[in-house]
Amino acid sequence: MEASLSDLRQELLQRLCHEAYRAGEFTLSSGQKSTYYINCKPVTLSARGAYLVGRLLLAHLAPEVTAVAGLTLGADPLVVAVSVLSNLQGQDRAALIVRKEAKGHGTMSFIEGPVLPPGSVVTVLEDVITTGGSALKAVERLQQAGYQVNEVLAIVDREAGGAAAFAAVGVPLRSLFAIRELQESLAAQQTP
Repeated sequence: MEASLSDLRQELLQRLCHEAYRAGEFTLSSGQKSTYYINCKPVTLSARGAYLVGRLLLAHLAPEVTAVAGLTLGADPLVVAVSVLSNLQGQDRAALIVRKEAKGHGTMSFIEGPVLPPGSVVTVLEDVITTGGSALKAVERLQQAGYQVNEVLAIVDREAGGAAAFAAVGVPLRSLFAIRELQESLAAQQTP
């Protein structure tokens, strides 16, 4: 019997708490200081973690989405997991990887993956959203390429301004988890 999305979500929450969340003093990619850090790569680059993330993100995609995309490197395993699992479910959601800088040779492109028709609907995937700066770069590059970005979908929203940044450019943000869910789960596990 296949696990429910609710069960998969709970399993992913536990993996994020134990494999991705770290307490301490950190400087984030946004330049902000933080007392915790979330590195999703140990989860998203494991076979089971990629499956969990892929299933849950795929379940949140709108029917009209033809591709998922994200800024390299954090989003790479997400877009591949969602694309592969979509194929297993009889869908065809392409994976696009957005470079931080244009390729220095060959096609000189910012976007790797199949070329889609102009106006194709693309969802941007991200592992962790703080201010939204990284995912906003992906949104901008995809729009410049003629694609319609319908939303940004993240694994974890740190609730530090990302939603407002996306709203300002007319792109909604949704996440599988808010940071408080991870913190509440960790606190509950430490309480006797």
